[in-house]
Amino acid sequence: MTRAFIFPGQGAQTIGMGRALAEAYPAAKAVFDEVDEALGTKLSALIWEGEQEELTLTQNAQPALMATSLAAMRALEAEGVTIADAQFVAGHSLGEYSALAAAGALSVADTARLLRTRGEAMQKAVPVGEGAMAAILGLDLEAVRAVAEEAAQGAVCQAANDNDPGQVVVSGTAEAVARAVDIAKEKGAKRAMLLPVSAPFHCALMQPAADVMEEALAGVAIKAPAVPVVANVRAEAVSDPDVIRALLVEQVTGSVRWRESVAYMGSQGVTEMVEIGAGKALSGMVRRIDREIATLAVGTPEDVTAAVAAIKG
Repeated sequence: MTRAFIFPGQGAQTIGMGRALAEAYPAAKAVFDEVDEALGTKLSALIWEGEQEELTLTQNAQPALMATSLAAMRALEAEGVTIADAQFVAGHSLGEYSALAAAGALSVADTARLLRTRGEAMQKAVPVGEGAMAAILGLDLEAVRAVAEEAAQGAVCQAANDNDPGQVVVSGTAEAVARAVDIAKEKGAKRAMLLPVSAPFHCALMQPAADVMEEALAGVAIKAPAVPVVANVRAEAVSDPDVIRALLVEQVTGSVRWRESVAYMGSQGVTEMVEIGAGKALSGMVRRIDREIATLAVGTPEDVTAAVAAIKG
């Protein structure tokens, strides 16, 4: 079995995530402790006992989801499943940072600080209410690009996330995205709905955040990952630290090419994808992209046991 480890992005966050892992595995708890120390705040208390609304704030959700993913990875490692059991790692948006940390390219502390900076910069880039994102269901990427182009009318409206064959997310100014929702319905979309997000991610409006991340990433050590990372903006494997650094900057304004990333890994012989961290959203996308690829989700101690049995036989 040839496999990839994949790491979820924003939207997967829930109060209590990772707590059972931290209680069952000292190595998992150590990740949350390391993130708390790196950020100088008890993010773990917010994750386990806080309010969903506060956890969902971009600057909290991003490091929190990474911490949960890395805690799950450490739990797997404690049971003998390591990064060497994967041919590739990949992550959806912020999940790319989790993938890089899991593969040893970034330290956990640096990743936590980068994601806090990234979340704050993305939130500040566009005043609340001026940007929006919408999910378009039932139209392919080319059709949604045409919708976005028609809706822009001189403003910003772009295909931001190509998630799977029937789900593309658009991002841009609030008025343009609202127009895109109406146009998509006219063009036969099954559904087109605004998403409950606080900023228009992965479009040109995020350029101020990209500038912040360019500066932040310049000051961080990036090593070659233990296994190649399939980058969001290229949908192909990369290992060169300088290339990784540049693509993480580009990712802020660039599209998340998840459908193509999964297809690429399938073309390279991947037959199983293990989703590591909160939720099972990516597993659902993988099944819609390629039914031949098996999926496993690892977010609890029970999931760890099941995954170890499946991977180690």
